[in-house]
Amino acid sequence: MPVSARTVAAELRRRVPGLGSKKQHKLLYYCQGHHLAAVGKPLFRESVSAWDMGPVVGQLWYEEKTGVPSLPTMSEELTEAQLNTIGYVVSRYGALSGTDLEHLTHSESPWLDADRDRRPHESVRIPEQALRSYFEASDDCEDDDATPPPDSQSVRNWLAGVDPENATRPKPQDTVEGLRRYLPRRG
Repeated sequence: MPVSARTVAAELRRRVPGLGSKKQHKLLYYCQGHHLAAVGKPLFRESVSAWDMGPVVGQLWYEEKTGVPSLPTMSEELTEAQLNTIGYVVSRYGALSGTDLEHLTHSESPWLDADRDRRPHESVRIPEQALRSYFEASDDCEDDDATPPPDSQSVRNWLAGVDPENATRPKPQDTVEGLRRYLPRRG
């Protein structure tokens, strides 16, 4: 049974001390997508939406901004499968910064497809089926070669040669495929 995004965010903050809001919402997106692909059911109840800065769990963002939960806070226990999903996402994406994750999510079809229907400074819900399909396909494409995860400094160094005037044209060193080569693979 799905839990609240607030519960998943609390577990993410426990595992990633000092977790910023941008990074938290990108990790929530990855948690939801990987859980849908692996289990066939959502990890949390709230929807993920495409915002200017990438995927965001809008309800949680507003709760954290205002300090007023939309629903009463209740104690929820995470199942082993839910904890496994969170652990996988933290191990795979946790070393990346919020900005690194923003760039990565902006290249993925769930956000891109939803963003096509979105006006600037507005949001559009990313359908669960789009998340599930994308993450099932990406999990199927992974091989068994494990590479160590990059840290934010490595990604910054790697992308340092990107000319801001030319940033819209992908270069071999800053393509999404290139960035994905640095993500650890599922074993």
